[in-house]
Amino acid sequence: MNFLPFLFIFFLLYVVILGFLFFIVQIGVIGYAFEAVGIPMEAIFFLLFLSLVGSAVNIPVKRISSDVAVSTGSEVRFMGWRFRIPGMARANETLIAVNVGGAVIPVLLSLYLLLSNPAILLPALIATTILTVAVNRMARQIQGVGIGVPLFIPPIIAALAAVILTNTYEPVVAYISGTLGTLIGADLLNLKKIAQSGAPVASIGGAGTFDGIFLTGIIAVLLASL
Repeated sequence: MNFLPFLFIFFLLYVVILGFLFFIVQIGVIGYAFEAVGIPMEAIFFLLFLSLVGSAVNIPVKRISSDVAVSTGSEVRFMGWRFRIPGMARANETLIAVNVGGAVIPVLLSLYLLLSNPAILLPALIATTILTVAVNRMARQIQGVGIGVPLFIPPIIAALAAVILTNTYEPVVAYISGTLGTLIGADLLNLKKIAQSGAPVASIGGAGTFDGIFLTGIIAVLLASL
């Protein structure tokens, strides 16, 4: 089948989402959150753009043994179009990949914040550990997709941990613990469950986890800044 129309639709969708995020930055919501952790306004839109585009990029890491349903249907042509006849079989491996927007960028940003604020190392480590344990307990395997985590509970825990552990760098600690804790607790500690979920590709920080990591960091910062 010709995928060009679908690619065009996805491109338009990305443009709309990017425009919406730009609007949010303009009214100061996400902008305030990033500024609260020390990111200058001129870099905020660039980070949002990288996160959005990077969410569609997965870096292959390794293949592991699993039991995955894959399509084996044959293709036929009709009036210039290609159609796949449905058919299913079982594969015995899952591709483990790292999502750029949902894993690489949040980790690099968290490391940057840690190096820029050495005094927060201990509270950030403790808060991240708390988030990792909490998120891991809440994470649930979703067949054919991966791991799902409640949206609002992790940022609340991250904000509370940051407020309790520090009285100066609450937004920064909230962001670091919220993003890293979600990434580690939801994905890294559940790689075996992801492989058993029936998904042919297990993306660390990808799919629904991207939304969880991105929004957890933003919401945690906003809550910790109140």
